[in-house]
Amino acid sequence: METLYRSTRDQTGHTVTASQAILQGLPQDGGLYVPVDLPDLNLDLAKLSTASYQEITYQVMQAFFSDFTAEELRDCINQAYAQQSTIAPLRKSQDGYFLELFHGPTLSFKDLTMALLPQLLLTAAQKQTSDKDLVVLTATTGAAGKAALTNFAGVTGVKALSFYPEADISAIQKQQLVAQTGNNTAAIALAGNFDQAQTQVKLLLNDQELRQQLARNHYQLAAANSLNIGVLIPQIAYYIYAYTQLLNQKTITLGTKINFSVPTGNFGNILAGYYAQQLGVPINKLICATNRNDILSHFFQTGTYDINRKFYATSAPALDVFIASDLERLLFRLTGHNPEQTKRLMTTLITTGHYEINQAMFAELTSFYADSADDAAITKEINRIFRENQYTIDPHTAVASAVARQYHQQTNDKTLTITLATTSPFKFPNTILAALAGKRESQDGILAAQRLADFINLPLPDVLGKLIGAPALQKWTTTPDKMYQTIIDVLRLHA
Repeated sequence: METLYRSTRDQTGHTVTASQAILQGLPQDGGLYVPVDLPDLNLDLAKLSTASYQEITYQVMQAFFSDFTAEELRDCINQAYAQQSTIAPLRKSQDGYFLELFHGPTLSFKDLTMALLPQLLLTAAQKQTSDKDLVVLTATTGAAGKAALTNFAGVTGVKALSFYPEADISAIQKQQLVAQTGNNTAAIALAGNFDQAQTQVKLLLNDQELRQQLARNHYQLAAANSLNIGVLIPQIAYYIYAYTQLLNQKTITLGTKINFSVPTGNFGNILAGYYAQQLGVPINKLICATNRNDILSHFFQTGTYDINRKFYATSAPALDVFIASDLERLLFRLTGHNPEQTKRLMTTLITTGHYEINQAMFAELTSFYADSADDAAITKEINRIFRENQYTIDPHTAVASAVARQYHQQTNDKTLTITLATTSPFKFPNTILAALAGKRESQDGILAAQRLADFINLPLPDVLGKLIGAPALQKWTTTPDKMYQTIIDVLRLHA
């Protein structure tokens, strides 16, 4: 049965295929693409307990991306993960498990889906008989942008542009971005925050004047973060894979429910977990873990989404998000697939800075628990996990671990919890060293990462070692109001 997609805001009933949704990225009405109906995966979790990550990814994609052939999907998957020997292993701790999602080429969970996106986009373009080169845009807090640029580098027929808030990412992340190679890539420093970058990227993706100018130059726009279903949907696979690993290890029996604690910024990662639950993975609670910018946790606790508050730059910058774009997809389900109500809520957010869902919608949030951890709690959790488990976690993982601990203490729930470890600790060495050694390292960036490697007696990842002495190749800068012109300049377009 074919899985079709619709916009969260469209009231006409218009649908598109998976390849159309992947290629277009965003609907023109400002909404997000969602499946008209969730497909039936017919999950045989017992059988999948011995399956590879690649095979589980295929099972997910063949159901959601039904206009792709089996050969096309397997080719995308094989090319994506050919160089990854370790994918999403579980690491046992005294509290449960960590699901390590950071073993890809940029040391971030974003690698797992960004590795797929180039081939998905190019295959979708072929299926839609498009002969234009792709201009892939992404707004990033550091991880998604680097993963996108790395995986698109050198890919024929694609230009990849990533906008990042210059002041709100770690030194390592900035070094990774500015050292990015590839004549078809551009890392662009933004004098602004992530929300400004993301808002402008969403507007630019649907800017008709920009689209027309690109078309005259044989280009078309595409999106490269979880706004695109080509990034969002494959994330479902690691929730299934985590569960099947526990089955294979005989840690649980078939049907046993588990919890997932997820560091949450833009809401795409935990939304994939929600979809996994709806598709039949026995998930008890999805723990939405935020940092001091606790807008999302406040929403799940009260039903009110309010961005009229002070912004804090924290030690977990990927969670420094005010407008969690992927939450719109959940809102659409909470409204009973009502595009008019969804659009009204999102419009109210833009015009007033807040919205409130009704009691019926709020009652549907029982799958979620939400809370926050500030920088002091992050530091404490990094230290605790290291002392109790001789294991090092990054600040974002620490947020999820701390909130999971709060959840168990408050509820006395004995359900096994898997915490998503989304980023290598080596990308945030100063924060880790401050937590473990009691003082901030005077050095920054790659030198601090080497100091951390010595401190925890682990080798510095090769991909970071290569940054030593690497030149700053990416020197683009812009402001939110000049992002349109920056795209024109990077691509060297004529009118």
